[in-house]
Amino acid sequence: MSRFSHFALLWRVFAVNAALLALATLLLAVTPVTVHATISWPEAVVLLCGLAAISAVNLLLLRPIVRPIDRLARRMDTVDLLHPDQRLAGGGGREVEELVSTFNQMLARLEAERRASSRRALAAQEAERLRIAHGLHDEVGQVLTGVLLQLDALASADGEAKIDAIAETKDAVRVALDEVRRIAYELRPAMLEHLGLASALRELATSFATRSGLSVSQQFESDLPPLSDEAEIAMYRVTQESLTNIARHAHASAVELSLAAGARSVVLRVADDGVGFDEGKASRNGGSGIRGMRERALLIGGALAVKSSAAGGTEIRLEVPSAD
Repeated sequence: MSRFSHFALLWRVFAVNAALLALATLLLAVTPVTVHATISWPEAVVLLCGLAAISAVNLLLLRPIVRPIDRLARRMDTVDLLHPDQRLAGGGGREVEELVSTFNQMLARLEAERRASSRRALAAQEAERLRIAHGLHDEVGQVLTGVLLQLDALASADGEAKIDAIAETKDAVRVALDEVRRIAYELRPAMLEHLGLASALRELATSFATRSGLSVSQQFESDLPPLSDEAEIAMYRVTQESLTNIARHAHASAVELSLAAGARSVVLRVADDGVGFDEGKASRNGGSGIRGMRERALLIGGALAVKSSAAGGTEIRLEVPSAD
């Protein structure tokens, strides 16, 4: 690398143009070329030729300096994270090398984050499939096995015993149907699709309070801005994950759930009066779903905040831009 390339980019461009201007001034001073007040055609031709020559030399001298920046701009337009290791070579001076190095480091970081995000997504999918498989096997499968045994018993039963066996079989089938409906609802809440976010959250909070025994207060503003389907699903899942974390980790006795209108947005708030939240400890234990909630918020252009609540526990706040 030449010593010239070690100078700052600004000074290299300045040196090239200053040298060309000095050369043009020297030529005017030592050659018989003159320019009258009323320029003649030969003088105009000489000036245009000189201008063209200076521009051409300027282009030839500056092109090696800015070529690495052009390569960087083209790579930024065409880079694809699905095809890793698309690194740029250095060259073009210290500033350009630093810029290229920063770009390469950014690509490496984005590729690493994308791989980690893909692994988390796949792990979440497999965990959900495993949970559904266990639910079908342990709950529905056992109930249906009992139904088969009861049907076998019906073949040899008669009279009052047959009536009782039929009643027991019907009850077992109802239990299996309820379990199937519960699993289907967790996969895609029908109330969210048909009645909207507020109604779905009310049903979720009521069901959570019944199962956990916690007191859940609900505050939903009536005139909320419209949200996209993706945003409603994300807010529902964040609420679902927040309530699950409260039941598992918070040791709380009460929960506050609210939906409010923001500045062209909708704000979800889930707060408890439990033991609080240690993000460092949660990260070491798998994140308690916080990372997944942050990723959901990011995908819909929202913002998620986790902090201590006024009641001494944890408050999760999700703000999502409206669809209008």
